[in-house]
Amino acid sequence: MPPIEPVIPFSDLSAHRASGPRSASRRGTLVLVPAIISALAGCSAYSPLALPRGATAAEVVSAMGPPTGTMQAPQRLEFARGPAGKHTYMIDFDADGRLLSWEQVLTEGNFFQVRPGQTQDDVTKRLGRPSTTFPIGRQHIVVWNYRYETPFCQWFQVSIGTAPDTLGRVTDVGFGPDPQCWSPHE
Repeated sequence: MPPIEPVIPFSDLSAHRASGPRSASRRGTLVLVPAIISALAGCSAYSPLALPRGATAAEVVSAMGPPTGTMQAPQRLEFARGPAGKHTYMIDFDADGRLLSWEQVLTEGNFFQVRPGQTQDDVTKRLGRPSTTFPIGRQHIVVWNYRYETPFCQWFQVSIGTAPDTLGRVTDVGFGPDPQCWSPHE
């Protein structure tokens, strides 16, 4: 059984002197940590939390990366985030193009505002682009799916009509099981 190594607080890392055959690998790891942190610092910000009110759209895009959608209101930028699309930030600008406010829109509160009869543009303005979509031809709908942070294995679903009388309008909304939670081994 290998010996248990002590946990070294970050404040003591510079003073720590490793000994034995693993000493070189520890020094290599300590050298890599600042390099990794520097590389990550150049990446886009995940959320707009640190953006100051009044920042220009160019400054927001520089910090957040390219938007995944653009809307007029006078201007709203969408930034879909997360490996499973569980966060979407809508950033609103005033008439002068300065950051006014932002919101993480994939929440149950926003989902409950989507109702049958609204247009697909209304849904996009409120929630952004869906994580996935799939058509159901016999019902003449396309189902838009939104993943979000929840302790349950579910996603929000919006049915958009494709028949002439419901074209581009919400026909139904609800929550369903998220297939990402299913395991082929269960």
